[in-house]
Amino acid sequence: MKQDKQDVPVRIDTPDAVARQQIGFGDASEYGELSGEYFTFAAGTDITPLLQGLEDDLCQCPHWGYVLAGTLTASYADGHEEATEAGDLFYWPPGHTIRANDDSEIVMFSPQAEHTAVIDHIFEQVSE
Repeated sequence: MKQDKQDVPVRIDTPDAVARQQIGFGDASEYGELSGEYFTFAAGTDITPLLQGLEDDLCQCPHWGYVLAGTLTASYADGHEEATEAGDLFYWPPGHTIRANDDSEIVMFSPQAEHTAVIDHIFEQVSE
């Protein structure tokens, strides 16, 4: 699921501040602590080969975030794809992989234990 900033409902609009809030943007209650993450991807980066060996060879961790720059495509277990670009809020549910269409930067919030396991797996893949 992705959502452009302009489509997030404005809740407060004053000369000094604008607050937008999209309610119902995913439920993290079953996951415990979250980690805040900042990722930079070069154009053409595809993490799919690095996920080999995980369940279904996909990232099984949900992520909530914001694309600061670039465009990324999320591919899901059911075969559909979704492009997420600069200015979009996103939710990537478990069962996905990502490729960067352009040089990209994102901020994500992920369940800490689950995503640490994925990052550790990727680190092992790139260290071989």
